[in-house]
Amino acid sequence: MSYKNLQDFIARLEKEGELKRISAPVSPKLEISEITDRVSKQSGPALLFENVEGSDFPVLINAMGSYRRMAMALGASTLDEKAAELEELMDWAFSQMRRLDVMSFFPKIKWARLFLPHRVLKAPCQQVVDHNPDLSTLPVLTCWPGDGGPFFTLPLVITKDPETGSQNMGMYRMQVYDKNTTGMHWHHHKDGAHYFHKYKERGERMPVAVALGDDPAVTYAATAPLPEGISELFFAGYLRGKPVETVKCITSDLQVPAQAEFILEGYVDPEEPLRREGPFGDHTGYYSLEDDYPVFHVTCITRRKKPVFPATIVGQPPMEDCYIAKATERIFLPLLKKMVPEMVDMNLPLEGVFHNCAIISIHKRYAGQVQKVLNSIWGMGQMMYTKMIIVVDHDVDVQNLSHVMWKVFNNIDAERDLIMSQGALDALDHASPRSRFGTRLGVDATRKGPLDGHEREWPEDIVMSEDVKKQVDLRWKELGFE
Repeated sequence: MSYKNLQDFIARLEKEGELKRISAPVSPKLEISEITDRVSKQSGPALLFENVEGSDFPVLINAMGSYRRMAMALGASTLDEKAAELEELMDWAFSQMRRLDVMSFFPKIKWARLFLPHRVLKAPCQQVVDHNPDLSTLPVLTCWPGDGGPFFTLPLVITKDPETGSQNMGMYRMQVYDKNTTGMHWHHHKDGAHYFHKYKERGERMPVAVALGDDPAVTYAATAPLPEGISELFFAGYLRGKPVETVKCITSDLQVPAQAEFILEGYVDPEEPLRREGPFGDHTGYYSLEDDYPVFHVTCITRRKKPVFPATIVGQPPMEDCYIAKATERIFLPLLKKMVPEMVDMNLPLEGVFHNCAIISIHKRYAGQVQKVLNSIWGMGQMMYTKMIIVVDHDVDVQNLSHVMWKVFNNIDAERDLIMSQGALDALDHASPRSRFGTRLGVDATRKGPLDGHEREWPEDIVMSEDVKKQVDLRWKELGFE
């Protein structure tokens, strides 16, 4: 099931009992964050604050803050169901590649075209046009006491490669400086930053647009670690089962989601000095430090007649962003398994906040296979930032942290099984001595044998025999248990 827009999703959440409306007046400075954090930690519903002080617009938050709502956002009953759809498609594609059956691709190419963005001339996101923008009219949240100011936390930032004309949509937080400027917190490895440097070399201003609120599949797509060259809006079209409608900006040639609640249009000037941004209470559970970033100048705001302002807060897990990360874990697992065929399953635990820990189970067959897996994972896009990768055998349930830790605590020899690798780290990592670079850890918690240089006999796990388990199953109620 796809949603026409964000308000369509809100209606579905309410119908399913997954939304709580709050009519009492609330402040966007810290109060909404404290309310949402308490609700999030209790696995509570999405929240719609209808009376936000200082603004005429309601705020939606925690909309994807559970496994169920995250699956609903992608039109599925579970995240694994959505992942299975992608796995089926990839199995077909790889089978055709092995057969070199080029002609068989044509039906799928025609099918893929169904999900390309569809341009329209009139759009709900442009029902109201304001050429004298004032960001103070928007209910932008100040999330934590140490934050440098209010931040847009769910912005879909749209930029264009000046050489190829291809667009990118990413999610980069934006600190509000005044009524028409914000920070643009794109990290060095992001496409937005890459395009920024191209504009800088050309001596040109960089047009930028920011969409706020749409079908949640569109919002999710902006966070997805897609391979280079894959359009986020195309991916969103695939996830929702129909193309995303786009419309040309009022002040630039950028195409933006037509069903968005708000669009901020403007530019970043590469010749302008960078500006100090932060601190910000981040998804690591710590404040990310101040740093210098480009300035986004807002020259026009367009919106629906009665829009809803989307927001999220991040901090100590679990919070809404953890469930977004879980969607990425499930949806991209089939792709990882194609590139690392011995992989069985993966868990990015909530406490690892996306990039600090990955637990991977594998079918182990030869010496050095764990090292091969580690190097493969650290060589894949944003997976290179994973500070710790724990590798276990195929029969270990990686979703059961108690089972995993039992294996880690018992199966490792520190000298042999702790594998260090220096490389890039996420800009938000505060533990490495150098910014964005440090030492990553691989933990080999698999069974060992002669191929691993382990000459001693390895003990078997203690497991009850199947016939006795079945016998007790049959007698369970007789024994007085339910």
